[in-house]
This record gives sequence, C-alpha cells and structure tokens, in this order.
Amino acid sequence: TASRPSTHDSGSGWFAIPFLYDSCIRYSTPVYPGAPDRLLGASMIRHLPITAAMTPVQHSAGLRVPAPKTLPLFTVTGLVKEFAARRGMFDRDGPVIRAVDGVSFTIDAGRTLGIVGESGCGKSTLAKLVLGLEEPTRGSISFEGNELATLDRAERRQYRSRVQAVLQNPYSSLNPRQRVKSIISEPLIVNGWKRRSDIDNRVRSLLDLVGLPQRAFDQFPHEFSGGQRQRIAIARALAIEPKVVVLDEPVSALDVSIRAQILNLLSDLQQELGMAYLFIAHDLAAVAHMSHTIAVMYLGRIVEYGDADLVAQAPSHPYAQALFSAALPFDPGSPQDEVIIEGEVASAAHPPPGCHFHPRCPYVMPICREQYPPFGLSADRLVACHLRPVIPIAVADTITNVQ
Repeated sequence: TASRPSTHDSGSGWFAIPFLYDSCIRYSTPVYPGAPDRLLGASMIRHLPITAAMTPVQHSAGLRVPAPKTLPLFTVTGLVKEFAARRGMFDRDGPVIRAVDGVSFTIDAGRTLGIVGESGCGKSTLAKLVLGLEEPTRGSISFEGNELATLDRAERRQYRSRVQAVLQNPYSSLNPRQRVKSIISEPLIVNGWKRRSDIDNRVRSLLDLVGLPQRAFDQFPHEFSGGQRQRIAIARALAIEPKVVVLDEPVSALDVSIRAQILNLLSDLQQELGMAYLFIAHDLAAVAHMSHTIAVMYLGRIVEYGDADLVAQAPSHPYAQALFSAALPFDPGSPQDEVIIEGEVASAAHPPPGCHFHPRCPYVMPICREQYPPFGLSADRLVACHLRPVIPIAVADTITNVQ
C-alpha cells in the first residue's frame, strides 16, 4: 500500500554521513579520497557545476578555496556497527544486523549537523557510538585529532566530559528524587569539583544561562513544566563546558508552543559558547531551522548530504524528496509536489540488493536492483542515486594531505 515515510522513531536506530562536502569548501586543494594521490586534478574538477554554495572565492581553473586554519573538531570515518540477531541462547548463526553502515562526517565548532530518517535507519545507534556508549565494529571516531579507540581510561573520561547529550524526554531523564542543584552539580562533582561554594555558584550561573529563576535551585523536577525540565537537562549538559552536544529529539516531547523557545535557546547558547551540535529529530522543520548541514539516512547509510537550506527546500534523492514532502511545507502558500512511496523500510538484517531504497523508489531502474549507487558529488551536494550523475567519493577514506 502507498504510504508516506514515517517520522516517528522507536529509539532503536541512527545513521551515517560523509564529510567530503565539507572538505570541498574547507581545503585549498580539492580533496578526492578515491584518487590514488587523494587529490582531484583541475582537469576533472573544472567539469563540476560550480555554485555559490560551493565557491567561497572566485577562481579560474577549477574549485579552489581557502586553506583551513584547523582540523575539524569532530570526525567520524567509515563507522560500522553490527549486532548479532540470535533467535535463542544457543543460536550462534543468526543474521547480522548492520545498524550503521559506513558513516563518515565532520563537525566544526559552532556548527550543527542535522540527521533525519525514518525509524530503524540507525540514528540512535550512531548517537550511542558518538557518546561512547557502544563500541564500533569498524571505523574510527576522532575528537580534536585524537582517535577514540587509542585513548586510555583517563583520556576517555576526559572525552566524555567534552561530548554531552540532551535526551528526548525530560520527564524520564531527570531523577525525580533529586533537587535541581543536585542534578546539575553531579557532573561537576564527578569531574573533580570539590568546594561547595564553587559548585553552587556554577549551578546558579547555569540556571541564569538557560533562563530559569534562582528559586529553581532547591526545587524538584516535578515542580516544573516540560519546557522548564528540558532547560534543566540542557543546564546539566553544559555544566562541564562540552564542545560537542548530541541533541537526540530534544523537543519532540514538548508542547508545540514550547518547542520554539527551546530551539531558540539552543541556538543562542551555540552562538555564545561555540559548541557543535549533532541534532537528531523527526521534526524536519526544526532540523532545517537549527542545522547548517543536513544528512538524510536510510538503512544505516547516508543517501544525501548538503547545505541545510538546499536539502530541505530542494531535495535530490527520491527518498529525501518523499521525506520532506511528507512534512508540513515551510511556506503554506507555496505549491508542493507530493511524493508517495510504497511499502515499509526493509529489515537491516536482510537489506535489499543493490540500492536499499529500490523496492520503494518510484523511479527505480534495472541497475538499481543490481548495484548500490556510488556516493558522490552532484552539483551542490553529495548524493547516492543512479539518477544523479556524480563524481564518486570513497566516504570511508580518511581526509589526508591537509595543507
């Protein structure tokens, strides 16, 4: 039966993203990991459609942009997470579920990467990998140039203090038996703060930062509204000054009237503190509003990645088109093409051959059933679709030859 893609997540999935789009606008020499020397010559790059979104400076011989001042704050490369689906205690030959399949992305300080996709696409698993709650099967996670797998116990503890999370439901993420001062101060105490006066002053400053009154200091979570509870959760996440915050459905449990307040608060905090956000949500309007870049994920893989406005307003991949057409339009008065897709998301234990989306795609071709499309640069974004001519990019390669 024909159906729109679901935008409800059961909390069991998460996803992946390539970083070469960012590389094309970051490095002085175009980065092309698929080439032997990892550099794409001018004779090839000059044939790319050059757009304003990808040309920060003018040039005459190919795509050239200013050299980066620093490495990305956070880099994920070729990340894979597999789970064994056993049917019983003694079953060792069950299928392997690849929840995350070759995810790669970078996030710079003060930037937001939005991740969207249907339930079961791997979003929640990716969040756990980023937070260090799950170990990847393959691939790497690097923070400030240090690979997570090589960190010792003390260094991993420091990593966890720099990468925090704001979870979906403030009604269950806060301990109902603790006062607000205990909830917010717990990360400080765990990370070595000793003097009670310093801790109390820090908690009070955080209450001011997130817009809560000072009387909240001695109150319990049940004395607050949903929006106020989420502000408490945000204050707790900011207590030890993280550099990356994973926002996992931070407004989906709140009333519509409160969502804009929390999103504006998060945006203001990012501008003031310079944090990077990994923003995961099914509210596509919220993702488009908050994100600088959007990645669309399907069955553990990135199928489209690019500038947030471009992806939200003019998606290229058929799945992205269906996903955004199922949401409320940004301008209610503008005409909108409705894309209807059939069927349900395939099982990650038995993904379809070729392109994983081909059983539901309205534009399926014979090659779609046989070969997975290369993920590559198509005009102003990265896309994995046989309908779009691309320059292939090996998303699992590490960025090298940085000048």
